[in-house]
Amino acid sequence: MLEFLSESELMPFHISVVALFLLSMAETAGYYIGIRPSTFLKKISPHWLIVSPLIQVKFSKVLIFVFLLINFSFAGYFLQLVMHATQEHFVAWYYVILPALVMAIFFTVFMIHCLDQVIKPKVVTNKVNLLGRLATVSSGNARPGFSAQARVRDEYGQLHYVQVEPEFGELEFQSQILLIRFRKSHYIAKKISISNHLFTSENF
Repeated sequence: MLEFLSESELMPFHISVVALFLLSMAETAGYYIGIRPSTFLKKISPHWLIVSPLIQVKFSKVLIFVFLLINFSFAGYFLQLVMHATQEHFVAWYYVILPALVMAIFFTVFMIHCLDQVIKPKVVTNKVNLLGRLATVSSGNARPGFSAQARVRDEYGQLHYVQVEPEFGELEFQSQILLIRFRKSHYIAKKISISNHLFTSENF
């Protein structure tokens, strides 16, 4: 065991494990004293990384770094043990560090994607009264029992997407409707009649 821990070709992966434990301890302690390493990491991180869509997740971004450390150390150990099993000795660490990093990034992206899918987003909704407002059916056709999506603007000009159903008949795609009532998860809407052109130039 001591030979394994003191093996120089495994040292980058030993350091990754130690960094993982230190970060976890510091983050846990910092949570209670108000000084967290994740805050410092955010300050020194480049702007392009902070705004990258890859790390726009619904959980703490420090977990991404934790996953990366875990995957990097495990990938490094795995590759070195495979080499030791086939050649009976470890290869130089600089031959393994790049493949281990590529594997770590791949599995980290996979892990954060899976975790992001199962975590429910924190949605803060402000109840907006949209009754009596004009809307446009933006996807599909709506029938009683089968809703469709419609877009509507509130009094501040903000665009909302809501589910609508008619009381009877059908609301076709792109038809203009009036939201007349709210029922649990969707609005009851009425289609606005198309002008019958009584006052067009053809009548004069």
